[in-house]
Amino acid sequence: MSGDVRFAVLGSLEVTVGDIWLKLGGPVPQRILTTLLLEPGRMVPVSRLVQAAWDDHPPRTAEHQVRKAVADLRQRIPDGNSLLSTDGPGYRLDVDPGNLDLSEFSARLRQAREAQESGRVDEAAQHLRTALALWRGPVMSGSGGPVIAAASAVLEERRLAAIEQLVELRLAQGEAGELVGDLRELITEHPLWETLRGHLMVALYRSGRQAEALKEFSQVRDLLAEELGIDPSPHLMRLYEAILRDSPELAAPAPPATRAREEDVPPAQPPARAAHPVAAPCTLPYDLMDFTGRERELGHLLALAEPPGDGAVRIVAIDGMGGSGKTSLAVRAAHRLADRYPDGQLYVDLRGFTPGEEPRRPATVIGTLLRTLGVPSEHVPDDSDGRVQLWRATVARRRLLLVLDNALDAAQIRPLIPASAGCLVVTASRNHLAGLDGADRLSLSTMSPSDSLELIRTALGEQRAAAEPQAVAELSTLCGRLPLALRVATARLRSRPHWSVRYLVDRLGDEARRLDELASGEHSVEATLQLSYQALDGELRDALRLLGLHPGAETDAHSAAALLGVGVREAEDALEHLLDMNLVEQYETGRYAFHDLVRSFTRRLLGRNPREERVAFGRLLEYCLAVTETACRTLYPGRAGTAARFADAAPFQQPALTDATQAEALFEREHVMLLAAVERAEQEGFDHHAVQLARNLIFHLNSRSHLREYRRAAGVAVRAARRLAQPHTLGLSLTNLSAVLWKLGRFREGVTAATEALDIAQRLGDRGGEAMCLDQLGLLHSCLGDLGEARRYLERAITLHADLPDHRQRSYAWCNLSTVLTWQGHPEEAAAAAQRATLLCQDSQARGEEIIALTDLAAAHLAMQQPAAALVPLRQALELGDESRMPEDLALTLALAADASERLGAGQEATHYAAESLRIIQSKGCATRNATVENTLGAYHCRRGDYPMALALHTSAHTHATAIEYRIEIARALNGIAEALEGTGEFRQSGIHRHQAYEHFTAMGVLPNPSLTL
Repeated sequence: MSGDVRFAVLGSLEVTVGDIWLKLGGPVPQRILTTLLLEPGRMVPVSRLVQAAWDDHPPRTAEHQVRKAVADLRQRIPDGNSLLSTDGPGYRLDVDPGNLDLSEFSARLRQAREAQESGRVDEAAQHLRTALALWRGPVMSGSGGPVIAAASAVLEERRLAAIEQLVELRLAQGEAGELVGDLRELITEHPLWETLRGHLMVALYRSGRQAEALKEFSQVRDLLAEELGIDPSPHLMRLYEAILRDSPELAAPAPPATRAREEDVPPAQPPARAAHPVAAPCTLPYDLMDFTGRERELGHLLALAEPPGDGAVRIVAIDGMGGSGKTSLAVRAAHRLADRYPDGQLYVDLRGFTPGEEPRRPATVIGTLLRTLGVPSEHVPDDSDGRVQLWRATVARRRLLLVLDNALDAAQIRPLIPASAGCLVVTASRNHLAGLDGADRLSLSTMSPSDSLELIRTALGEQRAAAEPQAVAELSTLCGRLPLALRVATARLRSRPHWSVRYLVDRLGDEARRLDELASGEHSVEATLQLSYQALDGELRDALRLLGLHPGAETDAHSAAALLGVGVREAEDALEHLLDMNLVEQYETGRYAFHDLVRSFTRRLLGRNPREERVAFGRLLEYCLAVTETACRTLYPGRAGTAARFADAAPFQQPALTDATQAEALFEREHVMLLAAVERAEQEGFDHHAVQLARNLIFHLNSRSHLREYRRAAGVAVRAARRLAQPHTLGLSLTNLSAVLWKLGRFREGVTAATEALDIAQRLGDRGGEAMCLDQLGLLHSCLGDLGEARRYLERAITLHADLPDHRQRSYAWCNLSTVLTWQGHPEEAAAAAQRATLLCQDSQARGEEIIALTDLAAAHLAMQQPAAALVPLRQALELGDESRMPEDLALTLALAADASERLGAGQEATHYAAESLRIIQSKGCATRNATVENTLGAYHCRRGDYPMALALHTSAHTHATAIEYRIEIARALNGIAEALEGTGEFRQSGIHRHQAYEHFTAMGVLPNPSLTL
């Protein structure tokens, strides 16, 4: 379905499916979608989406609203979940290039350039016309705010460059009079565009309108003087003089047939590209024939290379990690720009990161450059200052293009920069070159997914790549979309024609050997990274090595400080230096990440000082324990805390965690890293940290319904607690494990864990632990259909809780008892129990638990046939909750709200509630809630007379409930199937299912009632 969705951003935002225009909501989701479409296939951080949506004044809940807007877009756009994916700290929109006008625009420009370079002028012109026809105006029609406006300005520059290129092609094809009208219209929009003025002068001259051409020059000269106080450019002045003297170089090109007969005569060029009469040296390396991708970066580089107009030399500094394609990009741009610099195009390898060689000294480089420009060796001074002065004097008033590749630092480059305003200097370095004043900067990251795949297809050939599309995609990922890694991998495949792509992918899957596999001849990813590593000083090399211990995809200065054993400021300085060296990346302010291959490299460095590395990892665990403890105290006041393991552990400087929003944000940002830290702690023998950190993390994983991750953390905690031989810790860990086993529908395993925990609590005389275990056992037995046993456990738990201060835990027991009482046919008592639970939650400010209590209260009212009374707590619950916390509980609340609204005749409201409930449970459900919600929605649809839908829902509920032995839901599902079949006239099958339901209900001592819920 996603292939049918077409996106358009070159003008007002449009999303269409065939002839249908999709509604996208208000300005915020439109700006978010536009920002993602401007970088298709790239991860866009949430922070940038916030800035795009609200400019410089975002609300406090901006990140949450971005996530809600993304969720809404996924619903509105067909196949939105596969198109719009979460990617690390942001989101990525993967759109087929043929379904996005911006991608098609870029592709046409690339095809035009290739056609022109191959001499296919007519084809190039047609590609440009097609590209320009896609343009409908500024992005979002100019209403997108500063972030989108900046991106729109870059696109506008690309459009203007395409227009200029098309005009030049049309002139080269012999058009003249036909161009005049088009050029006048463009000049009306851009009156100060001198290049277009020059083209108009040429078109008028070739049309026999020499006087008008000269008048055009007078008009633009007066306009420039009046508006900007400057004279026309030297090129325009030369063109004016050529028109005055009827210069032969302005003659229209010969027709194609004539040109074919006169192969020794070069084709006429537009005046802006006229050749310099003096032979000029060119020492540029060859341009890669299979250069692929980087269109956005190349376009940006070419735009930066435009003369500044202020008399200064133009400097463009490219930086990026080793292997990112800096040299290839610089060389390609230089070849594209060569004809603008008729006095020479010079390339120098400064050897800043060349194995076995010292970086070249500026004086040595200047000597080479002077000789290249024809200065005799005997005239080149011996001293550095003399060489610099001669170099600047030699290139004065020349238009030179200078590519300084493989630079070590800014000090190596400064003496080489000419003083002539007609020169362009392009530098490439692994270092950020922060000290290079006046430079425009272009930082290369990894390739986009689409560019990466295109490089592989180009290198391997379309046929070989098309035969294994999934393996090709995995190869791109395993190579980290790094150009060098991709070229090495494809080179190995080309040299081994019998290897499949899948075979190499499987070899690369072993991270320990991945860098070994990414070596071919002189090209090696590891060797490239080793050069960057060796360029660091000793302290930074140690920092890079120790940072390889960090278990997360990214880090901040606080956790890095703990790992390195330094202050936060010192850690930030180290990270920033590594960022300048492109050994770490930054997608969000204050967050630093390793490229996957750099991470593999740092892990190879580990083992050089095992004791130091173990101590460093212990510090990181102690920091994680401290910061999560602070967050838990903020989020869950009254909860018993943990103690630090190391008595001599220095206090860690923590990020601000003064309110619930900051604490939740920390867990949301770090929970993946924290789980990895828990599992690594177990592997490395840090059992105390493993069990306590797991306990802190479990609170967040439970609230966000990350149940598989919860199960992993709980399992680590139980194993670690057994090794520690700490009964109290083991009992608590087993209780936490039983809780997640209930959510996952593994009731019998949960009973085993809770029973062991109960035995430990009773032996220790731990009344609080005993009460929690009894409550958990009551819940688990109720799901297995042992309602009498469940009630006895719960009543014992409530009795124990009465003397304990933890209102939150007491509310759980009352909620669970309310459910059992509803099932047993005592709704009045159930309502009283749920009301008690609600008050306890309000006293302890337990918002999540209050939602559950209110939902249980509503279920009791519905069992008493009181839909109006049920809607009151349901609406309160809906105001308290959202999809970010326990979405499966929200789905149940919505399902009950649909049921209550339908009984009260509010059909439209009921339809909305039912649709939202089904959407959430299908995308974010859990084992225990799926069957309950589907049964509730099935009964709702049956009441509406939609028997096929009711049958489908109850059938699905029966499948889910049977898989986990959820007996009350099995019975409800069978009863619901019977009701639906009866509605469709299938009375015999209805009777069979009703009898099966009756047997289950009778065994549990329950009267059949489709309103029963958990």
